[in-house]
Amino acid sequence: MGKFSKAGGREMPELNTSSLPDLVFATLFFFMMVTTMREVTLKIQFRAPQATELQKLEKKSLVTFIYVGKPTAEFAPKMGNESRIQLNDKFAEISEVGTYIGQEKSSMKEEDQPFMTVSIKADRETKMGIVTDLKQALRDAYALKISYSAQKAIQ
Repeated sequence: MGKFSKAGGREMPELNTSSLPDLVFATLFFFMMVTTMREVTLKIQFRAPQATELQKLEKKSLVTFIYVGKPTAEFAPKMGNESRIQLNDKFAEISEVGTYIGQEKSSMKEEDQPFMTVSIKADRETKMGIVTDLKQALRDAYALKISYSAQKAIQ
């Protein structure tokens, strides 16, 4: 009977990693193409009013935006020329603001909910009546931290 013996001490070949950067960049490229940053499509005309005393908002993840202004030319025949409220990507009435704020609060972490800020982005031509009604609806929904968006006045 013969014995089987290993001829020479064959070693394990090294792992070829030359294609690894290609795989990493292909995966990175895939996620960059598939992931979209959430942006609101404005259906209203928004020209920010000018202000002299501005303060930058800190945590943008805790800010909920409400847009107020006249509908754009595309939506004017259907919605009219009066100022309207836009929540996310749809027009809304004052009565819907409380529900919207409740949904936004419930989507946040419980410890962040007291720090939620509502930023009103009202067009400079918007009448104060709709802004006052909006503020009252926010007060009823216990959204008491309100900021107004503006741009720095040119001096």
